[in-house]
Amino acid sequence: MSDMHRETPQRDIPKITPHLAGAVRRVRVEDAEHSEVLAELRSAENARLEMMKEALKPILAQVPEEIDLFDTGLVPGEHPRLFIDMLAYIEMARDRRSYRFLQDTRHGRVTLAESETIDGMLEAVTDYIARRMVEREKALVSDQTVEDAARRLVANAAPKAAVTEAPIAPLMTSPAPRRRSFFVGALIAFVNTLGVLAVLFLLGIGAWVVWALASPLVMAALDQVNR
Repeated sequence: MSDMHRETPQRDIPKITPHLAGAVRRVRVEDAEHSEVLAELRSAENARLEMMKEALKPILAQVPEEIDLFDTGLVPGEHPRLFIDMLAYIEMARDRRSYRFLQDTRHGRVTLAESETIDGMLEAVTDYIARRMVEREKALVSDQTVEDAARRLVANAAPKAAVTEAPIAPLMTSPAPRRRSFFVGALIAFVNTLGVLAVLFLLGIGAWVVWALASPLVMAALDQVNR
């Protein structure tokens, strides 16, 4: 019985030490595979956007030459974008299959359309181009209306200006300015004369005060000399 209660000796379990160099190689391989996948996805996005750009060329060719609103260009990067103008562009959705047509506005980014086919996106972009052209025409008409109103205002004001200028011309040739200049000159001469008289008066008062203070001293000095 005593042998049964004896503790059996535990065996030493070998410990497994992780191999760091092997882990680094494994991570590098995974990272390279991930980079290859991302590169392939970006390449696929660029290819699909290039196809979209080629499909838009016949539509943009119909835009009149004097309208310079649209300047398409494919900008590569982490998220490639096909710009239609300065505000609107096309990019691929998260599934890498659907096209997304976006526009930056004062209230944020707005999704104008989303389609898995080039034809569906082409229709949305065509409508956008047409809408921008109509907005441009409205802006030009508004500017022309304002310009015409300004011209009419100037034309109506011209006869009134001529009528008001007619009676003013004789006044400019009248001798009133000469009379005014004569009176101004006389007034200035009078003020100058008063100034000179005031200075002389002050000098006289000053001399009298000095004599009144100095005369007793002078008289006393003369009396001492006579003695």
